[in-house]
Amino acid sequence: MKQHAAGSTPEIRTPSPVLAMLGVNLMVFMATLDMSIVNVALPTLVEALHADFAAIQWVILSYVLVIASLLLLVSRLGDMRDKKRIFSTGLVIFLIASLCCGLAPSVSWLVAFRALQGIGAAMTQSLGMAIVTQIAPPSSRGRALGFIGGTVAMGLMIGPPLGGILIGLLGWRSLFLLNLPVGLVALWVVARHMPHLPPVKTGERFDLPGAAAASLTLGAYCLGMTAIQRGGFADPAGLALLGLSLIGFFVFVAIERRAAQPMLDLTLFSNPLVTLPLCMAVLVFITGASGFIMPFFFQSAQGRSVTEMGLLMMLLPASMALTAPVSGSLADRYGSRGICLLGLAVLCGGCFSLGTLTVATPWWGYLLRTLPVGLGIGIFQAPNNSSIMGEMPPHRLGVGSGLANYARVFGQSTGLPLVGAIFSALVLSSGHMGARAEFTNAAPEALAAGVAGVFRWLGCLLFLAIALGAFAWRIESKRRRARAQADA
Repeated sequence: MKQHAAGSTPEIRTPSPVLAMLGVNLMVFMATLDMSIVNVALPTLVEALHADFAAIQWVILSYVLVIASLLLLVSRLGDMRDKKRIFSTGLVIFLIASLCCGLAPSVSWLVAFRALQGIGAAMTQSLGMAIVTQIAPPSSRGRALGFIGGTVAMGLMIGPPLGGILIGLLGWRSLFLLNLPVGLVALWVVARHMPHLPPVKTGERFDLPGAAAASLTLGAYCLGMTAIQRGGFADPAGLALLGLSLIGFFVFVAIERRAAQPMLDLTLFSNPLVTLPLCMAVLVFITGASGFIMPFFFQSAQGRSVTEMGLLMMLLPASMALTAPVSGSLADRYGSRGICLLGLAVLCGGCFSLGTLTVATPWWGYLLRTLPVGLGIGIFQAPNNSSIMGEMPPHRLGVGSGLANYARVFGQSTGLPLVGAIFSALVLSSGHMGARAEFTNAAPEALAAGVAGVFRWLGCLLFLAIALGAFAWRIESKRRRARAQADA
């Protein structure tokens, strides 16, 4: 049975909804591509800008931290102002910042321009799903959101190999200048074909104290998890930042409870059909963050070349890109909940399959094991986002889009240090270590055992999530049916 929206989303008539959504997808593609394509340029940037690796890492961190800090703030603005105007402004900022990044004379300027680029990305990413939800016909909302998921996967897949080609042919500056032609096309499409999307509910005021508390809390959390990723769970700076984020969280909740017009309506979380999909999305993106340990398996354990590794690691986002639009269409026809659980089940099976990896596993053996992971994430993502957006009141679509996006950011920033800690512990306790029990001296068997063990842990977590999710959805469905019968 299909699930219907908690509120009736206002119909926005536009003669070219497909072209309007194309503009959104082009920006999503650029923002995602910019995260993956820059990773391969870090060694080149160290040499070209005469900087150390610690400074160069801020080229990525400044971009990610600004996005994480502004997602909810911009989402709330999207419910109070014209979403098209905010999206277009963010796109212009992104393009100007991309040009500045391509012309940056030093690493300090590059980090600053990347932060500016993050502002533009936050203004567009936070509202992408809200815009698509509002302009797509209700009967095809899942398919439209599925194309966004496929676009994200394409950006992740194309980024590394395209980055390598561009650096070799045109230099590192071309990685940022590439955004200009794509972005100008996106800007023209948005200006010409996207309708104005004024607020459904007028007269609301912006919650400045809540926005400040949310931005500081989210920024401190992501920065703290990054510090822990580098220095381990005993890192003093990381623990201090996490402590600050915890204090900030309680301050934020206190502010929002007292605010007449809060930035984030906390009553949204009383709906299990909002809270449960958000929690599941966090868990899925924690699983997705496990990809960073695969180079240890391919290169250090199996001795594969960088080219072979790159091709093999493209399989997961490629399978995501293929299934996301299809799963969205299935959700439109059969409802979101069953498709979400199917995606989680396929993903869980893939994790347990990857839990059998060994040093001797051939490339086709890895292919058969990893395809279910990409397929599962692709099947899950669009229906889950559709479920979240379908439960949002019409005047909270922007906040719903921001929450769905932040589930991804939260899952990734949590997953990297968590998976890294589990991986390190499993490698060191594998029994294949040499006389010197140091991670850098791990034998191939130890690294393979660590990778396999991580995926078995993730498989167990996903199995538990499937059981709890099915139970919670069943209870909520019964409660809603009983309430409907009582109202009748």
